[in-house]
Amino acid sequence: MSRSATIQRTTAETDVHVTLSLDGTGRAEVTTGVGMFDHLLTSMAMHGLFDLQVRTVGDLHIDEHHTVEDTAIALGEAFDGALGTRAGIVRFGHAAVPMDEALATATVDAGGRSYTVMSLPFLAPTIGTLGTQMIPHALEAFARSARMTIHLTATGRNDHHLAEASFKALARALRMAVEPDPRRAGIPSTKGTL
Repeated sequence: MSRSATIQRTTAETDVHVTLSLDGTGRAEVTTGVGMFDHLLTSMAMHGLFDLQVRTVGDLHIDEHHTVEDTAIALGEAFDGALGTRAGIVRFGHAAVPMDEALATATVDAGGRSYTVMSLPFLAPTIGTLGTQMIPHALEAFARSARMTIHLTATGRNDHHLAEASFKALARALRMAVEPDPRRAGIPSTKGTL
């Protein structure tokens, strides 16, 4: 069974196209018009071993908010679609990733419950053209549409390192959570459903 999905999300503010394969090699083609966000999503694909194509055209003449948020929503929808019923997956994943002085820890439950808990103490208002307040906002939008719980904490003195370590940790935790579990045939829940 192919664990992949294609999402097209078009609004009056953005046009987003996402193609995702959970069982990839980490290939990524990401173009949103927001350089740092492209870098973070490319890093997420690379370290999660997801094949990812993202093409977003948004109202960047206003700011990056709609572009980043709608891309995150579509990416979450792609994860949700690629996971299908979620039968036979590991479900839980965790990872800690250092990047120089920064350290990020991510824990994921891919069990269908949307929730986020984050502590990302950025120091500056932007990294390139990406507002640092958009990073937790994008991750919340992603968790909601992916129907996942994400706990993500990071420390560091360099905002670029803090953000990149966070996305790498999330990628590794996602990879673990969505992996097929060779010992599990059904839904990974005592309820029998997610």
